Amino acid sequence: MSICGIGVDICEIERFKKLIEKYDDRFLDKIFTENEKKYCRDKINKGAPSYSVRFAAKEALFKAIGTGLRHGLTWKDIEVENDDLGKPFLNFYGKTKKIIGDRKVSVSLSHSIDSSIAFVIIEGDKIQL
Repeated sequence: MSICGIGVDICEIERFKKLIEKYDDRFLDKIFTENEKKYCRDKINKGAPSYSVRFAAKEALFKAIGTGLRHGLTWKDIEVENDDLGKPFLNFYGKTKKIIGDRKVSVSLSHSIDSSIAFVIIEGDKIQL
């Protein structure tokens, strides 16, 4: 299969920590699914590293699709989960699911003390919107 999209995004963890402290659930509910919030809640620093890396993954996917957050795509139409070994994968809903179709999507996540980064590769036919 050929690569039809690549995206990468980096986020500052401290920015997420401040957004969580200031807006709490109003901010989190806009961006993250219930499964994502459940996963992140029990993590260190109010889950800021886990939230920020998931946000980066969503941004990276929008970049890989080539649209950004347009054309009816929404934050919660992308869900970042981990398998039993901790490997991340993406679930898709709504318009995002229609766009991705049966294409293979790979994601890699990482974070340091200060920053989170996500890299997404979409394989398959060219994306048509």
